Amino acid sequence: MPLPPVPNPPPVTAPEPAKSVTGFEPLQSPLFRKLWIASTISNLGGWMQDTAGTWLMTVLTSSPLLIALMQTAASLPVVVLGLLAGATADIFDRRRLLIFWQAWMLTAVALLSLLTFFNVISPWVLLILTFLLNIGTAMNSPAWQAIMPELVPREQLPEAVSLNSAGFNLARALGPALGGLGVAAFTRADTGAASVFLLNSLSFVGVILVLYQWKRNPLFKSALPAERIFGSMRAGLRYIQYTPSLKATLARAFIFTIFVSAVWSLLAVVAARVLHQGALGYGILNGSMGLGAVIGATSLPRVRRKFSADMIITMSTGVFIGTLLVLAFVHYALIIIAMLLFAGFAWTSTMSTLNLAVQVLAPNWVQARALGIYQMVFSSGMAIGSVIWGMIAEHISTPVSLTSAAIGLLVTIPIGSRLHVLRGEQPDLTPFRSKFLPPQLSIEPEMTDGPVRVLIDYLVDPKDYNAFVHAIHELKDIRLRDGAIRWGIFQDADNPRHLNETFVMESWIDYLRQRERFTASDRTIRDRVVSFHRGENPPRITHTLYAKERAEFKSDNSS
Repeated sequence: MPLPPVPNPPPVTAPEPAKSVTGFEPLQSPLFRKLWIASTISNLGGWMQDTAGTWLMTVLTSSPLLIALMQTAASLPVVVLGLLAGATADIFDRRRLLIFWQAWMLTAVALLSLLTFFNVISPWVLLILTFLLNIGTAMNSPAWQAIMPELVPREQLPEAVSLNSAGFNLARALGPALGGLGVAAFTRADTGAASVFLLNSLSFVGVILVLYQWKRNPLFKSALPAERIFGSMRAGLRYIQYTPSLKATLARAFIFTIFVSAVWSLLAVVAARVLHQGALGYGILNGSMGLGAVIGATSLPRVRRKFSADMIITMSTGVFIGTLLVLAFVHYALIIIAMLLFAGFAWTSTMSTLNLAVQVLAPNWVQARALGIYQMVFSSGMAIGSVIWGMIAEHISTPVSLTSAAIGLLVTIPIGSRLHVLRGEQPDLTPFRSKFLPPQLSIEPEMTDGPVRVLIDYLVDPKDYNAFVHAIHELKDIRLRDGAIRWGIFQDADNPRHLNETFVMESWIDYLRQRERFTASDRTIRDRVVSFHRGENPPRITHTLYAKERAEFKSDNSS
């Protein structure tokens, strides 16, 4: 809200120093703080489970491929379900969805614990139940990330993303060691793993309770009927297709994760076969990355002020090249632990940067779908990479696999430098608050009527022709990403001053949704286009519907 005018100007004083950003401001929000604590505890249980489950697999089988497939079982559900998860989170109430999927994960882990306690476990049973658990993770993740703008002011969103990453990686720092300790505390590995699984199932209770008490007030409320699932998924893909900055972010995520996945998928093999460590030793190695990630997450606000997003990702790539080579050729645990600390710092810096880019570049109406697609791309890289590096390790050797991943990552540096992330001024994607009343037409269309063609007639001075065409092509991507299936700009051959913008929507409701999705940045671009119009009245807008036979006319013709 603007401040009231001041009658007399105040005396000139030295400007106050800018308020320093500590990175902890979002914790002042009680709801964010409660969810952060509950989710950190839940993530702690998840990382304990990850370590116990992966180590249990090394006890059940000696196959490097089956061990690497644990990472695939964790990633594949997101690859398959990421877009569906985002679509459901944009259509249905996110709070209820989160409660349901948290309960799903609790049930899956409790069942895994029960079967392990009774020794009804095998490599394939472990893989299947891990897969079921991560179905819940896949469906939960886009909704969870998409509620962040509802919990904190937009200017605190980078800090909120960093704090979420810090909580996640704090759990990663402690969870693997605690999981390894939990397994090692028992004579039999399966009994220790079962106990860890049980603790993880209980960790979901706190998150469910906080979500149950939340009185949600969504930022974006559509006055139109909800989209259908498949239509919503198509709209999400269409938005990505016509947003080049988002496509660049997704490409960087895939390129990075497909090679870095070698660290995650083969770390247990390095611990067991190279360093000859048990579950606790593997947990310490895994926890070293988590500790480095916590340091990285808490340092990220300062890092962002010094380096661009592109530079952060490039430096992180270099760190992981070194980490892969150390894992391949160095057999000293202390050196490996030191390198894993740097790798954890690099990991959280890159992942937080990419995640923030997706949230900044997607408006609220499509944010969960964009995050779901991001999770799909991220997990595709992890799943595909885990299979590749696991197969190379099984059929050749682990050092060759790790070295191949390092060389591949080195090759991606010049490719990634062309894909810019968070470069320049970011768009203002807050909804354009205006009463978009339906057009007053002689025919009252049904919501399903269509296709709909919209024609906008501009009167442009010939000297402004090139500037107008350039400006309106910026409007093209907005029309297409918000729902148009075709777009064009045409010049009237009889009167060259008239230029007609035309675009086609699949139905009348899609056209109304497009109007509702208009953002502040979209308005700036549209206003620049309209500024070239030289008519006395605003540009004339014509709406046409695809001509179909109508029932009332059929009866007239038959008579």
